[in-house]
Amino acid sequence: MGRWKPGAGERMREAALSLYLERGFEQTTVADIAERAGVTARTFFRYFADKREVLFDDSSALEEKSLAALDEVPATASALDAVAAVLETVAQMVGGDRQLAGLRQEVITANADLRERELIKLTFLSAALADRLRQRGIDDMEATLAAETSVTVFRVAFSRWVNASQDQALQDVIRETLDRLRALASGS
Repeated sequence: MGRWKPGAGERMREAALSLYLERGFEQTTVADIAERAGVTARTFFRYFADKREVLFDDSSALEEKSLAALDEVPATASALDAVAAVLETVAQMVGGDRQLAGLRQEVITANADLRERELIKLTFLSAALADRLRQRGIDDMEATLAAETSVTVFRVAFSRWVNASQDQALQDVIRETLDRLRALASGS
């Protein structure tokens, strides 16, 4: 097998997504993914803890970059403005390929365990954002509301983006969604 070829992680991601779409998540094994990617199962486990993580392995980087974006926001910014900056960073990370994102979401939507895993990852991100907001001196309730709001805005915007009939940048859809939420909250 070609374990020594560069790009094994990306090949395994592509192979997994392709197999999940062809056969379904439950019917696809780690051995199937490894074989299609041209690696061994042992190599697979060097990159991913399990076959679910092929779809979620960027969660740590997403959290890290989100917190870094939050740290760059001026201390005088409101909690909602602070998480809006985080959403810009998230959009840059995940908004590069709408078709690929849509296929990934199709696989997740079709499997209850994957939907649960996605919600868990988003909950951890929300908790990390709320904690960082508290460290910035924002009170507990406001920090929690802002962090949870950011996740909700992302989920709504992401769904709108992957299901849109016209091509639009994820950043624009997130901004529109956040603006709509602000208007809703102000009673406009």
